[in-house]
Amino acid sequence: MNANWPDIPFENWRETCSALHMYSQVVGKYRLARTPWLNHSWHATLYVNARGLTTSLVPDGAGIEITLDLRKHAVIGEAADGRATELPLGPMSVADFYAYFLELVRRIGGTPELHDRPSEVPAPISFRDDRQTRPYDAAAVTRFFEALVLANNVFTRFRTGFIGKASPVHLFWGSFDLAVTRFSGRPAPLHPGGIPSLPDEVTREAYSHEVSSAGFWPGGGGTDFAAFYSYAYPAPADLADAKVMPDGAYFDRKLGEFLLPYDVVRQSADPEVALMAFLESTYLAAADLGHWDRRALDCPTGVARRPRPLS
Repeated sequence: MNANWPDIPFENWRETCSALHMYSQVVGKYRLARTPWLNHSWHATLYVNARGLTTSLVPDGAGIEITLDLRKHAVIGEAADGRATELPLGPMSVADFYAYFLELVRRIGGTPELHDRPSEVPAPISFRDDRQTRPYDAAAVTRFFEALVLANNVFTRFRTGFIGKASPVHLFWGSFDLAVTRFSGRPAPLHPGGIPSLPDEVTREAYSHEVSSAGFWPGGGGTDFAAFYSYAYPAPADLADAKVMPDGAYFDRKLGEFLLPYDVVRQSADPEVALMAFLESTYLAAADLGHWDRRALDCPTGVARRPRPLS
């Protein structure tokens, strides 16, 4: 077992994870409200950094960055004019977090206005009305952050093996998953929509073109365990029957995607190799069965300080 990949059993921190999910939605909705629309909602996502999750610089006020610091356990707000403030994370209600966060944004010169209902969750309760006190297991949050960093590193390397259009490695706060997506370059059929608490026009713009997408979530997105996933839209015929790696990966017919339990990766002899095998083999299954022009899209995985060969 590789001790660098932390144990993150979902049931042990389910309620804390739910709270962190809602806090990330509040932060993400601030970025969404202040940033011009970018294809596939890429303007709204969060990114893994050395502290936790960041908005990057938001074009509001003097220029504002919000960080969910998952080691210090605080929300840190910084403006480009030097103003800064922070909000400690701990047991509280979503309503309290929401009020504290709006005040944090105001103090650093930002615009404290955002849509106050969570996205992509069933029966959403507006942030201001969600008054149940949530637990906060700081140690579990830190372990989750450590897992995010490790997954982010592998996803970043995987992303380099493709010269077609590809997304950044980023965290979608609606579904609370770290994701990286490759595009065939061809338009996709109109998506049917129907994602809870998400306008169909947003979903359809996100899936305007054919994709093979992979990601990681801590649990709760159709599973009761942390898992890596991979899916294609539109899904090619026979994708569910494709053979993928490593041992332990499988196609979940209810979710319509490949899953690889996080613990299979964590307990493998080489977690990075196991995860890369999953990313590569599921992409190849989607691309080959979907008749992507792989000769025009694929390239060798990037190596530090070595320019991509042109032949």
